[in-house]
Amino acid sequence: MSDLLIASILMGFILLAGTISIEFGIAAAIIEILCGVFAGNVLHIQPTVWLTFIASFAGILLTFLAGTEVNIKVMKEKFKESITIGGLSFLVPFLLSFCYAYFIAHWSLNPSKIVGIALSTTSLAVVYAVLVETGLTKTELGKIIMAATFVTDFGTALALSLLFLQFNLYTFIFLGFSVVLLVFGPRLIKYFFKKYEKRVVEPEIKLMFFIFFVAMFLGELGKSHAVLPIFILGLLMSKFFEENPLFIKKLRTIGFALITPFFFIKGGMSVGIREVLTNWQVLIAFLIVKIGAKIIGVYPVSRKLLPSGGRVFLTLLMSTGLTFGTIASIFGFSNGYLNKTQFSVLIATVILSAVIPTIIAQRFFSPVAEEEKELLLAEGEEG
Repeated sequence: MSDLLIASILMGFILLAGTISIEFGIAAAIIEILCGVFAGNVLHIQPTVWLTFIASFAGILLTFLAGTEVNIKVMKEKFKESITIGGLSFLVPFLLSFCYAYFIAHWSLNPSKIVGIALSTTSLAVVYAVLVETGLTKTELGKIIMAATFVTDFGTALALSLLFLQFNLYTFIFLGFSVVLLVFGPRLIKYFFKKYEKRVVEPEIKLMFFIFFVAMFLGELGKSHAVLPIFILGLLMSKFFEENPLFIKKLRTIGFALITPFFFIKGGMSVGIREVLTNWQVLIAFLIVKIGAKIIGVYPVSRKLLPSGGRVFLTLLMSTGLTFGTIASIFGFSNGYLNKTQFSVLIATVILSAVIPTIIAQRFFSPVAEEEKELLLAEGEEG
C-alpha cells in the first residue's frame, strides 16, 4: 500500500473523527484511537516511518500545549491539592498494578515494573484534549486537574528513569541541554515572539518546532525522553502565553487540525487484536486494577480537598492513560522487557483506559453538563 493511499485513508479517518466528535460530543481523540484500531486490524495498515515520526512529534507538541495550560499561580495556591491528588494518583496504581502483575499474573520482575509504570499514568494528551473540548481549561477545576496530571506523570517519568537507569555520555548531554533549555528557552521564545509575531512566515512557530526536534533527538541518543523537559518548558511559558494568546492559538490550530490526530491513530494501530482476544482475562484484570487503584487513591482525597462539583469527573480523568503509558509500554517492548503478547495486552489496557473513563466522565459526570441541567431546571421553574 502506497504512502499516499495510507495518508488519504488516515486523513479520511481524521475528518470522520472530528465530525463524530462534534455531532455526539465525544472527544475526537477517543474516536481517532478507535479508527486506528480499525485501520490496523481490519485494513491491515501498519505504521510507516513517516507516521511514526509524526506521531512522536505530535506527542511532544501535545505535551507542550498541555504544559502551557497549567497555571503556576493555581499550582501555588492549590499546592496541597495538586501534590496530594497527583501523588496518590501515581503511587497507588503503581504499587497495586505491579503487585497484581508480579504476584497474581506471575509476570517476571521487569515486565511487572513496566506494568506498574504504564498503568500509573494519567494521560496529558487525553486530559488536555477533553478539557479543551469541554471548555474547562480556564476553570479552577480544569487547572487543578492539569496540575495534578503533571505531578502524576512526573512520578511516572521519574520511576521509568530510576527503575531502568541506563546512563551514557549522551544522557548527560541531554540533561545539560534540558537545563539550558529551561533556563534560557523562555527568554529566547519571548524575544522571537515579540520581534516576529506579525510576520507571515511565522519564525516563532519554527523556533518551537526546532526546539522540539532537537530535544527529541538528544533524548533518543541519551536513552531518555523529551516529554518531561518540554512539558516543564510549557509550564514556565504559561503566564506569557496567557497574556499573548495568539501564539498558542496558532500552535493549537496547527496541532489539532493536522499533527496530533496521527498520535492517537497510531496508538490504536499498535493493538494486536488476536493477542488481546487470546488474553482478554488479563486485559480486563489490568483495566480493573488501574481504574480501581485510581479511584482508591484519588476519590477519597478529592472529597476532602475539592468542592462537591467535579469530584467524580476529576477521578475519571485521572484514570486515563495514553501518552506516558504508551511510552512506557514501547520502552519495555523495544528493550526486550516485554514480549509481543505482553506488549499487546498492556498497550490495549492503556488505550482502553483512555477510552472508557473519558466517555463515562464526559457523558455522565461533566461539570459542564451539570451546569446545563441546572440552567434548564431553573428555566423550567421560572416558566
